[in-house]
Amino acid sequence: MTHVLVTGANRGLGLEFTRQLLARGERVIATCRQPGRALELTRLAGAHPGHLAVLPLVLPEARSIAELAREVEALGLRIGLLINNAGLSVSGERFGSIELDGLRTAFSANAAGPFLLSQALASSLVAGAKVVNLSSGLGSIAGTDEFYTPSYAISKAALNMASKLLSIALVEHAAIVVAMSPGWVRTEMGGANAPQAPQDSVASMLGVIDRLIAADNGRFLDQHGADIAW
Repeated sequence: MTHVLVTGANRGLGLEFTRQLLARGERVIATCRQPGRALELTRLAGAHPGHLAVLPLVLPEARSIAELAREVEALGLRIGLLINNAGLSVSGERFGSIELDGLRTAFSANAAGPFLLSQALASSLVAGAKVVNLSSGLGSIAGTDEFYTPSYAISKAALNMASKLLSIALVEHAAIVVAMSPGWVRTEMGGANAPQAPQDSVASMLGVIDRLIAADNGRFLDQHGADIAW
């Protein structure tokens, strides 16, 4: 019996992934910083008894990652799909006033966190597991033609490299690792003007994830499965 592990599952795309995965009968490990305050996850756990475990995770804190990995191993949980969704953006950045703290915070959450978690959970991945790192078109170097959200864009470009490196490191597990952009989505991060609803973006991404094969290892995809230029 395999599980799906979703990070940042208390809101936005992570919560929607959790909803849709549970609706189709998957067993889900949902992680977030403060499970006690994740009321919607608590409701979902009640509605899907035995199918949802909500565990604490603060990325990229080494102790928190190690504790999660130990608990997953102690419970004998095997991960067939890891969705590294948790991330953040730094608002209000303008060239001339960019500060190290913003760059460091974005890199830690958006690139280092998913990389270190994937490394820590490697031994719990089943053969042929899928690792999906939620990136962004803003992380495409080839597609960048304006100065916009630099801390976020730089960190997502770093996540793309992390994804490529993981696709090589996890070959021994026959894992399929991809970076995937959800598109511009109406979430707290995406804002109210985004054209896509979370339900539609997640449904599209799950369709792509279901169809991933070994030849897709190391690709950078949009929510419909098309390649995005690095």
